[in-house]
Amino acid sequence: MPHITPGQAYGFFTDTSVCIGCKACEVACKQWNQLEGNAPSFMDGFDNTGRLDAQTWRHVQFHDNVPDDSVDAGGGKAWLMMSDVCKHCQHASCMEVCPTNAIIRTEFDTVFIQPDVCNGCRNCIAACPYDVIGASEVTGVVQKCTLCYDRLQNDMTPACAKACPTESIKFGPVEELRQTAAKRLEILHGQGVKEAQLYGHDEKVYGGLNAFFLLMDKPERYGLPNERNAVLPSRNNKGGYLTAAVTALLGVLGGLIALRRRKEQVATAESVDPEQPERPVKPVKPEPPKEPEPPEDPGRPEGPERQERSERPEGPERPEDRDG
Repeated sequence: MPHITPGQAYGFFTDTSVCIGCKACEVACKQWNQLEGNAPSFMDGFDNTGRLDAQTWRHVQFHDNVPDDSVDAGGGKAWLMMSDVCKHCQHASCMEVCPTNAIIRTEFDTVFIQPDVCNGCRNCIAACPYDVIGASEVTGVVQKCTLCYDRLQNDMTPACAKACPTESIKFGPVEELRQTAAKRLEILHGQGVKEAQLYGHDEKVYGGLNAFFLLMDKPERYGLPNERNAVLPSRNNKGGYLTAAVTALLGVLGGLIALRRRKEQVATAESVDPEQPERPVKPVKPEPPKEPEPPEDPGRPEGPERQERSERPEGPERPEDRDG
């Protein structure tokens, strides 16, 4: 391979059609980067690492794609295997959310986390769409594939690509790898493998991936977002910026209109002649208090006698009404 030149974009092309699941890439990665790894435990199928994290920067996926019933030779399905790794996206969401600028793009166009600058906030873990970043339980900082940055600086091929026995993992300049991938895809389609497809080789997936793949099934089968979903959140797209700008403009216009109305109200209040005497307010005459009703005479007879007297007509006193 020619010398590795700073200023040129380098990456991986992983051809899953020739991956045999030997995990040599996992071992080489851990050995070179001195990763202790997690305790192995077999999960579904032959996978004993499970996922990418702080201790696993290369992960070989196993997907049982073979039907239960028997098939004829040449007409069956094979296991799907893929050596997964950080994609080193052109539109890297982890870089955008890092508050300390610990995540940078190197002179080889790879995405690198500076451990001495990372503050362990873990924003990048939440932002990464491929879930490739993990936090170290020892240091507290986040870690992921560096594309063997130290080896690149010393003109050396990354350890995983160096150890792959079938050359499923190819390393080199990204432009050359894209040409190699296009030729390989043409060969597979010529052999009748119509489901073969490239993933991340162009700008449709997060602006292009420096570590892209040739897949033997749909991206979702490998746990990868498809092209329609492989975009940054709307706030980072042109449409998102336009929406934010329009919203800000409407907010400014609303503020100006409110300020203008306030000034008009102040001007109207100041236009009243201050020397003009105010109209006297006519006082409201309070109503006189009602006299309380006189209490009833306790000496007056009650009952039928009182009622009889009250029914007598008024007039001159009659003789028979006089006493004795």
